[in-house]
Amino acid sequence: MSKITKEMGLIEIVQQYPETIEVFQKYGLGCIGCAAARFENLEAGAKVHGIDPEKMVEDLNAVIGQ
Repeated sequence: MSKITKEMGLIEIVQQYPETIEVFQKYGLGCIGCAAARFENLEAGAKVHGIDPEKMVEDLNAVIGQ
């Protein structure tokens, strides 16, 4: 299993690792269903919401056991 990176698309992450939804919710990102989530990578989505993408990647990888 590979690690999640900040370059990965938001939808790609959720499709490959459904257990990450709880992390997105923790950060207040309910945008997984929004149109922008289909085009943005994790870094862009995090920055738009004022979230540190590096910390979010750490938390996402912790949930998937990486």
